[in-house]
Amino acid sequence: MISSIGQTGAKTFGEKEAFTHWSGIQQDSLKILPAADLMNIYLPFLKGKKIAVIANQTSVISTGSLPGTSYYTHLIDTLLSYDIHIQKVFAPEHGFRGKVDAGEIVADDKDIKTGLPIISLYGNNKKPNAAQLNDIDLVLFDIQDVGVRFYTYISTLSLVMEACAEQGIPLIVLDRPNPNGHYVDGPVLESKYSSFVGMHEVPLVYGMTIGEYALMVNGENWLKDSLHCELRVIPSLNYRHKSVYSLPVRPSPNLPNDKSINLYPSLGLFEGTSINAGRGTEFQFQRYGAPFFPIGELTYTPESNFGSKFPKFKGELCNGIDLSDTPRMDKVDLTWLIDAYQKTPRDKTFFGETFTVHAGNEKLRKQIEAGKTADEIRQSWSAELAKFKKIREKYLLYP
Repeated sequence: MISSIGQTGAKTFGEKEAFTHWSGIQQDSLKILPAADLMNIYLPFLKGKKIAVIANQTSVISTGSLPGTSYYTHLIDTLLSYDIHIQKVFAPEHGFRGKVDAGEIVADDKDIKTGLPIISLYGNNKKPNAAQLNDIDLVLFDIQDVGVRFYTYISTLSLVMEACAEQGIPLIVLDRPNPNGHYVDGPVLESKYSSFVGMHEVPLVYGMTIGEYALMVNGENWLKDSLHCELRVIPSLNYRHKSVYSLPVRPSPNLPNDKSINLYPSLGLFEGTSINAGRGTEFQFQRYGAPFFPIGELTYTPESNFGSKFPKFKGELCNGIDLSDTPRMDKVDLTWLIDAYQKTPRDKTFFGETFTVHAGNEKLRKQIEAGKTADEIRQSWSAELAKFKKIREKYLLYP
């Protein structure tokens, strides 16, 4: 069953009924459609309203395809063509067009094509303030997530929900499939390590779409002061958590393809270390290395490129490990992180200042330093993962 969660409750449609009700697509179609494509469902909620949209380069709508070619239009352009009154756009980390380096300040701007003001939700202003929402009747959120706790779009979602709750403004989330939605794994965040790269007590990989995640944040009273957001989630069509889903647009500059997205939960932990994880190459999050590693199967030299102006070891020859042929992952693999730690000379720094916030605890660093195996570390996650899975079950929209 698929549920459409409204402002006053849930209305549930059977699978065949959902095909007809949502899109008029042939009932034998198996194509996965993000909620943004199901315009006849959400357009009625937008008509006559002053809208703010949370969007980036992933906020696209399919307009059909020919063999070997796909066509997409941006959500903003499409809504304007339907005379929806968009007042402004809020942009997350990496900016509205998704071209800004990770961690780089995103400035307020104006969209050249539409003239709409773009307000950054990264840097000093991570949450819409009252003045920015004072002329808004409804907020629409449409951003592609990749299902990893330290990927900051879910933090942006939580803060947008909080702002909407404070101002009494309804929020609609257009759901999108999660390419890492087929498993739940990794350490659960300890609350004292909450930050913008991990706000809530969820595992590293939480196995939920961004719409399901929004329902959980609301339902578990995780917003500040237990605020409750007036929330409506428009589900995707034909998606299952075990679905293999290929993103039409890279979700951020350093996740260029399906392989990097699938490896990101494991290799993203390298962001909190001194080791290069492919930034500055065309194989971001598909390799790792350093100049001080022993010579092995791979050598490469990171250089400035799209999304990474200053990669680790820029201009230095790195010895590394190639993971581009790794089969599809269904767990967080710590063997690569442990391998890199063991290859790092003790007179070199391995763990950086941000490793704890990426891991969500201090325990993981201590376990690796103590020589624990990947299996021993994984076992330490089991009790907290079991607790989270019980919470997660309450908010799933898809089998």
